[in-house]
Amino acid sequence: MILECPECSTRYLVPDSAIGVEGRTVRCANCRHSWFQEPPVPEEEALAAPAPPPPPPPPPVMADQPRFDLPDAPDDEAPPPFLEPAVLPGARVAPPEPVVAAPDYDAFAHRPPFRPRRNALRRWTVIAVLVGLLLIAGIGAILFVGAPGLLARVGLPVGTDESPLRLKDNPIERRELENGSELFAVSGQITNPSSEKQRVPDIRAELRDAQGRIVYSWTINPQQRTLNPGASIDFNSAKLDVPSNSKRLELSFAGEAANP
Repeated sequence: MILECPECSTRYLVPDSAIGVEGRTVRCANCRHSWFQEPPVPEEEALAAPAPPPPPPPPPVMADQPRFDLPDAPDDEAPPPFLEPAVLPGARVAPPEPVVAAPDYDAFAHRPPFRPRRNALRRWTVIAVLVGLLLIAGIGAILFVGAPGLLARVGLPVGTDESPLRLKDNPIERRELENGSELFAVSGQITNPSSEKQRVPDIRAELRDAQGRIVYSWTINPQQRTLNPGASIDFNSAKLDVPSNSKRLELSFAGEAANP
């Protein structure tokens, strides 16, 4: 049976035997309210079984039907006779026309034989490999001779006009610090000897070994980007732990050849 708490309306499903035939006091587990629960009402007796259906009526008796004899169906009609055309007296009968054989014609005779299908994937793979080889060759040439030198070799304008500005470097300062690192300091001046205002490009510093090979390089940014006629500005830069085999410093403006 189903119990419902009169306080909080919480419902519980309990067996009928838990309440008994005389009822008992129960308590709600949700709100702790207690009440007396009446015993379950016995179910009414099952309704009387319906009367069996009446037996079906007997089948009707059919009276004898009159019989009639029908004539046999006629045989299938015979096909109509084939009539040959009559030939009038004195008429000339034309001989049958000879049958002309169809010419031996091939609809595909004018077309060339089938060609094998090309492998599109293989063709694009070959093109990609060729393009990759060209790119590698171009990058290698630029790294080997530089972009300006490569353009000059193929006859294209390089556009590397030398700047009228002049570079003057001070003695290099190279000393060991207390922490064991080596300090490499560079300083100098940039002068504009021309009669026009000039743009100041970046300065490229290169350290070379005894054989003249570049072992270390970096870029120095100037303090200002324009310089009036006859004016000068200072520059300086410092690096730590440069290669120990560096023997010579070369300074140049970016885009120009280094000045020894």
